[in-house]
Amino acid sequence: MTAGAFITFEGGEGAGKSLQVRRLAEWLRARGMDVLATREPGGCPASEAVRGLLVDGTHTWSPAGEAFLHCAARAEHVRTAIAPALAAGTWVVSDRFADSTVAYQGYGHALDTSFLRQASGHATGGTGPHLTLVLDVPPDVGLTRTRARGEENPYETLPMAFHERVRAGFLEIAAAEPDRCRVIDARADAETVHRHVVAAVNDRFGLSH
Repeated sequence: MTAGAFITFEGGEGAGKSLQVRRLAEWLRARGMDVLATREPGGCPASEAVRGLLVDGTHTWSPAGEAFLHCAARAEHVRTAIAPALAAGTWVVSDRFADSTVAYQGYGHALDTSFLRQASGHATGGTGPHLTLVLDVPPDVGLTRTRARGEENPYETLPMAFHERVRAGFLEIAAAEPDRCRVIDARADAETVHRHVVAAVNDRFGLSH
């Protein structure tokens, strides 16, 4: 492929997305690709500032407030980082994107999912992933992992039922868009998950193993 490709990783807390983003970026670079590894919320100075508002714990946002902050961060992320990279032929690998807003604020917090999709569509100007890898892990397993690593974010304090709804949301999103999404069992060790990631990327883009 001469054009850049856009790959996103999605999933609940403790699914291992950040590690798999790094590993896939390394794998692609080893095959001669220019790669931008990024994250949401964040990925550019303005969006990282919004990330601070969301995760620093000094303010409890309403679900609607969270959703609009995520969309604002996404708009700047796409405008200043993702879209220019893709136009230059760079591969973009992102830890979360619009599906997370639908899963967390929609399925998790019961906001209207159609509205959230429309809002994210306006924020991105139609820019979306060519492939989404949903790292699926039971919430109790994922939260145990994050706590063992000493990580903490506002979502970890929410009831298990919230995390179950988020997981169900990701799986429903993947089932509704099978051409874009691949679900990968993230309960396995990191190396096994990486092999499944590589297989999915190879299958979608015709790259060599």
